[in-house]
Amino acid sequence: MLQGGRVASVELKGLAKRFGGAVAVDDVSLTIEHGQLVCLLGPSGCGKTTTLRLIAGFIEPSAGEILVGGKVLSSAARTVPPEGRNMSMIFQSYALWPHMTVAENVAYGLKIRRLDKATIDSRLKAILSTARLEALAERYPAELSGGQQQRVSLARALVVEPETLLLDEPLSNLDANLREEMRFEIRRLHDRYRYTTVYVTHDQSEAMTTADLIAVMNHGRIEQLGSPEEIYDRPRSVFVARFIGGSNILKGRAVDSERIETPGGILRTVGRALTAGEPVSMSVRQHEIGLQAAPPADAANVITGTIARQVFLGMARDYTVSLNDKTELRVTAPPDQNIAPGQPVWLRLPVERCRALERGDEA
Repeated sequence: MLQGGRVASVELKGLAKRFGGAVAVDDVSLTIEHGQLVCLLGPSGCGKTTTLRLIAGFIEPSAGEILVGGKVLSSAARTVPPEGRNMSMIFQSYALWPHMTVAENVAYGLKIRRLDKATIDSRLKAILSTARLEALAERYPAELSGGQQQRVSLARALVVEPETLLLDEPLSNLDANLREEMRFEIRRLHDRYRYTTVYVTHDQSEAMTTADLIAVMNHGRIEQLGSPEEIYDRPRSVFVARFIGGSNILKGRAVDSERIETPGGILRTVGRALTAGEPVSMSVRQHEIGLQAAPPADAANVITGTIARQVFLGMARDYTVSLNDKTELRVTAPPDQNIAPGQPVWLRLPVERCRALERGDEA
């Protein structure tokens, strides 16, 4: 981190925000340790941006508390205004001064803090080098690409040595190639400075690339919290399984503690112990399913279906397979595996990838 800078943990305790009768944030509790980057991930309207605005002090909570470094900054009784918090926020619109050069934009926060010239020059030189902006220092925002403008915005936020860094959909205005490049740039800068960071996005790839922890939000609540690997490999609900990586969901009924009966056949599952007779939702990702045009010799964890359609994608074929009850599964197969619509197929679902979910609803 920058010399003399500090980081602080962020703690949300029972945080809630209501706008009239609408609940935007509903009993959110979350601890972000010193130097962690935590992504609030979810669809539009899930409460992630409202949560970030609460942390920034732009709005007051209806209930609960926000603590930074052990100090209460927000509660229903009192909220410290944004200027009283040592935080930097990066917006999706970059928010650069158009009449200032790159160097002037980056140094602006240092100047309004009335730091001496030697300190400003030293910090400015260091951050311009780290953010790879030295060659652009005398350019104006209108002369920069979207990715370059976002790097300037990042440098401006980091140079003031905030306790907490807040990012609100910072890559949403960039094209696909620049977004991919900037994901790695944000992670590189985080690894360099290790500020406590809260990053809001609806893009699962951004979250998976940048985050130490992901909090998947839905209807104002945290649906699941975990590392990128845990969220991807061990989703707990239908909502998380579908939102992260687009899992297939099979619904069935438990035969015993491990197996469920589905429209295509009986499958063994992992994830939790089942109770015979209970309804079960199971997730499996499309690239984890084996597709065969003939019955396999070993029928364990194999179900049958019919090709409904296929799309050639160059490096793969994307199949839609219809089961007996018209349930449809997506399956990814090699490009040379060409099976015509209407043909019967056998699907092998690896037991270790058939996860019985804790919550079957998407609410």
